[in-house]
Amino acid sequence: MLNHNQQYKISKEEITMGDHNHKEYKSHTKEYIIIFFVLTFLTLLELMIPGLKTEYWHKVVALVGLAFGKAFVVAYFYMHLKEETAWMKVIAAVPLSAVLYAAALILEGMYR
Repeated sequence: MLNHNQQYKISKEEITMGDHNHKEYKSHTKEYIIIFFVLTFLTLLELMIPGLKTEYWHKVVALVGLAFGKAFVVAYFYMHLKEETAWMKVIAAVPLSAVLYAAALILEGMYR
């Protein structure tokens, strides 16, 4: 047993912060610019849909679909779901599927 007066000799190899594998930094600027233009395009489509000469529920379906598409793009890229494990993507998809089911029920009720 060592007492408090004895000194420890530790080599530099023993003093490490761990074996963390750090990824090289990759700029996401180009990707974010592309996403910006995709979201801008989808927003312009949303602004054009109310002016279409079609039935009301067609417009609702198109607007809800575009809203879900935009939400997916934001979640996938800006909230970094694309870098998550498959299990985490499933966990994120469960509430979304409930919302899609609710939207389908609402649209079905409107159609009657």
